[in-house]
Formats: sequence, C-alpha cells, structure tokens
Amino acid sequence: MTGAGIDTLLATHGPVLPVVLPLVSGALLLLLESARSSVLRRWVPWLSATATVALAVLALQLTLQAGAGNVQAYLVGNWPAPFGIALALDRLGALMVLLTALVACAALVYALGGVAARGLHFHALFQFQLMGLNGAFLTADLFNLFVFFEVLLAASYGLLLHGRGAGQRQRLQAAVHYVTFNLAGSSLFLVALALLYGVTGTLNMADLATKLPALPAGDARLAQAAALLLLTVFAVKAALLPLYFWLPDTYAAASAPVGALFAIMTKVGVYAVLRVTTLVFGADVAAPFLSVLALATLALAAVGALAATRLRGLVAYLVVGSAGTLLLAAALGSEGTLAAGLFYLVNSTLVAAAWFLLADRIAAARGGSDLLQPRPLAGGWAALGGAYFIAAVAVAGVPPLAGFMGKALLLQAAWPAPLGPWVMAGVLAASLAVLVALARAGSIVFWKSEQGGVPAADRSPAHPAAIAGLLAAVLLAAVAAGPISAYTGAAAHQLLQRQGYIDAVMGALPAPAAWDVRKEMRERGDAK
Repeated sequence: MTGAGIDTLLATHGPVLPVVLPLVSGALLLLLESARSSVLRRWVPWLSATATVALAVLALQLTLQAGAGNVQAYLVGNWPAPFGIALALDRLGALMVLLTALVACAALVYALGGVAARGLHFHALFQFQLMGLNGAFLTADLFNLFVFFEVLLAASYGLLLHGRGAGQRQRLQAAVHYVTFNLAGSSLFLVALALLYGVTGTLNMADLATKLPALPAGDARLAQAAALLLLTVFAVKAALLPLYFWLPDTYAAASAPVGALFAIMTKVGVYAVLRVTTLVFGADVAAPFLSVLALATLALAAVGALAATRLRGLVAYLVVGSAGTLLLAAALGSEGTLAAGLFYLVNSTLVAAAWFLLADRIAAARGGSDLLQPRPLAGGWAALGGAYFIAAVAVAGVPPLAGFMGKALLLQAAWPAPLGPWVMAGVLAASLAVLVALARAGSIVFWKSEQGGVPAADRSPAHPAAIAGLLAAVLLAAVAAGPISAYTGAAAHQLLQRQGYIDAVMGALPAPAAWDVRKEMRERGDAK
C-alpha cells in the first residue's frame, strides 16, 4: 500500500483499526495455538510479535494524526450517533493507545523469553487484552465502555492464571479476589448505566453531555447518583483507596510480562475518570472527595512501599502510588493539573512496566526469591544494579528524569488551589517515602547479599532486551520532555474544550453506500 493509501485508510478508518487488529490477530492465534500441527504452532510467536509491532506503528501514526487537534469520529455500524456504536480519536485516546502498544511490545518480547510457553493460549489472550484496552480508550459510548471493560477483564483473568510451576497457587488465590472484586464492580456499572439510560434515553457520552444539563430536578438527582456509581466503578479499576485491596496481591502474583501489561490496566480507570468528569458530568461531581481520597491513596502507597517484605509487593504499591497521583491531578480539574497529570502518566506507565520485568530478573538472580532479605546473588548483578538505579530515580521523581518533571508541573499547577498546601505536602512526602523504600530494598538486594548465587535457568536475550527497551523509553521521555509536555498540554486543553468532541461525534455522517440497493431494486422492477 502506498503512503497516500495508508493516509486515506487512517483518515477513514483510523479509530477502529486498534480494535480490529488485535481482534483478528487474537482469533487467528487461537486457531493456530489449538492446531495439532507443530508447523502451524511455530507461527504463533511470529504472528503475535508482528501484530503487536504493527499496533505500535499504527498507534504512533494515530498519535501524530490526533496531534493536529481534530477529533475523528467513527460510526461502527454506519448509524449516526447516538443510535449506533461510535468511536472517537482525540489526543488523549491516541496517547493511551500508544502507551498500550509500547508496553505491549516490551511485555511480549519478555514473554517470548520463556513465559509464553508455560501454558496455553498466552498469545491469543494477550491480543484480546489489547483489544479491550484500545476499545476502552477509543469508545464514545458508556455501554461499549462496559463491554470493552469486560473484554479486557476476561482476558486478564486468563493471563493472570497463565503458567505452570512456582507461584501457581498464589496466582489462583489472587485471581479469586480479583475476579470477585471486579464482578461486583461490573454489576454496579450496569446499575449506573440503567439509571442513566432511564433518565436520558442515551448512553452516548457526547449526547449525555448535552442532555444532562437540561434534566428536571428529580431526574438530575438520579443522574448524579449514577455518576457517583460510575466513579466508584472506575475507582475500583484505578485502585483508589479504599477500593485498592485487590491490586497488591494480584499484581505481585502475576507473571512478569502480565504484570507489565497490567501496569496500563489501572490507567483505564484513571482515563475513565478523566473522560466522564471533563465531558459528561463535570468536575464538580467528583469534588472534593476525590482529591482527599487520592491524597489518602498516595499516603497508603507510601506506607505499603515502606512495609513491603517482597520486591514484587513493593512494585505493586508503586503502581497504587502512581494511580493516586494521577487521580489527584484529575480531581483538581484545572488545565494545568490535567496537563501535568498526563505528562506524569507517560513516565509512570513506562517505568511501572519496567519494574515488573526488572523485579522478575532480580528474583531469578537470587534463586527465585523476591523476599527483601539477604540472599546469594548470581553474576550480572552490575547490569541489574544499573537498571535498578535508573528505574528507582524515574519512579521516585528525582531529577533529571521525567517523573520529577511531572510532579514539579503538578505541584506548580496545584499550588493556587484550596488544597494546594496539602497536595504539596502529600506528593513530596510520598516521593520521599518511596525513595527511602527503594533505597532500603536496593541495599538489601545489592549490598547485603553475597555474590555467587546460581544463575537463573531461564535466562534469555529477550529479558534484558525488554527491560532495556522500556528504560530507554523512560530516558527518552526525559530528553523529549518539551514535545511531550506540549502534547499533553494540548490534550488537557482539548479535554476541557468539550464542544469539539461533542460536535465531532454528533455530527459524524454515515458513509455513503457502495451501491444503492433501493435504486437497483427499482430498476429491476421497471425492467420486468
């Protein structure tokens, strides 16, 4: 296909391609993984890798396209909104799809080093997970947001349980809690959607944005109740206090590449909060309790990191802390805090994924143990130590990496707000606690442990390559801080200027038919 043909394809079908590509790939992989022929099964990793890299290239193109500032709507069934399924691509959606693809590439490379072969259907589940994530970031309809939530959750259940051998019992226990908690959240989601549809007659987010302000007082209170239920569901996905209980054990029990991919899954909840508070309900629906809970989540994450007895558990609390920081930016609701939060989102997602892979390699070098106790450490500790240092600096928000820049921008934007001093104190105290926790863990792993342990049996070039790729992306985010900050600032501005999104979705016209069936029938009737 020529360059002009690719541009036409993206301009016409761009928003649906990140959903269709992993859907088709997952279906083909499911057939190949189930094939009896070993020749066909050999193609599984190649197809999975090709599809994931293609998704990354596609996501980059869509991000460049969205950077122009236009919201691109897509009518899946060719019915105009709000009657049919609509997708919408804006700067925020494109950024989330790109981050998903980058994390997926690194996670898959790591999985090809041996994890993917430990059970059935890893690659198919991996692609279906990407389909659910991308769909959630691109849908313009709350019901289809629920549908994509269920797709990604169903795939994540299988990925969490994937693998044989050590840790299988722990994964099963974590999966029970994970499934139970998320099924309860899905039930609340349906109740909230039923309330909204009952009072407005629509679940299209752009249509809701125009109809909610015109509701009578009684219906408006029902809609507000539905909004609070939705925020509760999204808080479950984002691991906001007190609904975070499922995350530390679940993420610590998952295999390394699955944990890395799960690093973007909590961001679905954060994204959903951003989308509905800026587009549908307004920031007032979440104030002021969301800010207080986000600060409390930060404090909890700091305490959890300090108290962690396992490296994977510490990493899980780092994810909780990043979610608290992002939700704090969303709760404050100004253009400056949103821009800072989105900038911080880039660094936190990449470095969290790197931490899951790095923690697995450190545990492997210590005989399979991630307990924060002195253990013999196998050769190659210098490379692991260097990677640990970079990842620690990035996640703690220490100069000169992008984590520091994101937090500095957030504090600068939040200071004029009524909660400004509390935000300043909470973010700085949590960063200090995380830094102390990582320094303590690093000293145990690298300084208090004897050298000369047994090398890991599953060593593969794919493992350091995946970690190096993510850490290189973290460093690149610091180098390219200017362009990334400009993009996230424009994305925040676009979020708050919601009329452009509404006009794009509600004004999207069905594509003309390739042929006029009615005209053809009339001509045939006249001929007879």
